Amino acid sequence: MTPTQRSLKYLRDRGWTCHIVEKWVPQAKRRIDAFGFGDILGYSAEYPGATLFQTTSGPNLAARVTKIEENCNALGWIRAGNRIVVHGWRKTKPRGQKVARWGVIEREID
Repeated sequence: MTPTQRSLKYLRDRGWTCHIVEKWVPQAKRRIDAFGFGDILGYSAEYPGATLFQTTSGPNLAARVTKIEENCNALGWIRAGNRIVVHGWRKTKPRGQKVARWGVIEREID
């Protein structure tokens, strides 16, 4: 399961309505994020506006946050009343348990 698939499941299980907005460009052989930072677009009655989620592995979380903070589109997105949240996925092994589970670190960009 990819980080994007994990985030979709995580968000939908919590009542979010979501859609993948990154796309694969075969000619460039790479994925292109919405506005340069969004993998998933979602909304929830708990939050005003829309939220763009960037998903990655746990070790890459800080790099993604820095990339978004340097993106001029991100500030415009936030000023328009929307949110940006980065999900970093990593395996965790709860104390006393034998099996590791996937856990998410959520970081909102202000």
